[in-house]
Amino acid sequence: MIHRHNGQMASLFFQNRVCLAPNLRMYSMALKATIYKADLNIANMDEHIYADYQLTLALHPSETIERLMVRVLAYARFADERLEFTKDLFETDEPALWQKDLTGLLEKWIEVGCPAEDKVKKASARCKQVAVVAYGSQVDDWWKRNSKIKTLTNVEVWQLDDKTTCELEQLCERTMQLQLNILDGEWTLLSDKGQVDIKWQKLQ
Repeated sequence: MIHRHNGQMASLFFQNRVCLAPNLRMYSMALKATIYKADLNIANMDEHIYADYQLTLALHPSETIERLMVRVLAYARFADERLEFTKDLFETDEPALWQKDLTGLLEKWIEVGCPAEDKVKKASARCKQVAVVAYGSQVDDWWKRNSKIKTLTNVEVWQLDDKTTCELEQLCERTMQLQLNILDGEWTLLSDKGQVDIKWQKLQ
């Protein structure tokens, strides 16, 4: 009786593991990304461009809120209905954002942070327009070390100052309502949580 009971318990345990395994795998996959949504309204009074964008961003487990918000700003600078967030940190061969034409060919390739020089060079050969939105304490050293980027005529490089990216984090929520005003070259990003004056420097 004891052996039969133990055998039945083992059988039930095995069956439960089989049934639970797919659910556990799905649960594990769901934990890989945290989804953020942003309604971004852009009022560019310098160029008389006014548009609304509904953005969905997947936060990688290793990604910081600072980087997430820099991706939002990168979108705002190059905003277009066909511009989209990629798999990004989930797929290291991809940029943070890209834009394709109606045939699927790449038009824009946008990196955030301090990407490897070789990656930027390869992107330059594939796309008409390549951009880097750099931020963080390592930007100055990165820019000095990667001098070949300066020879690529279809690559532009923008730097965000540390104060800007730090303040951006304070605006972040899982669901965001963001208003970007651009007037006389000055960028101001507003939400219910406050506002940030965006300080850009164009390195190239």
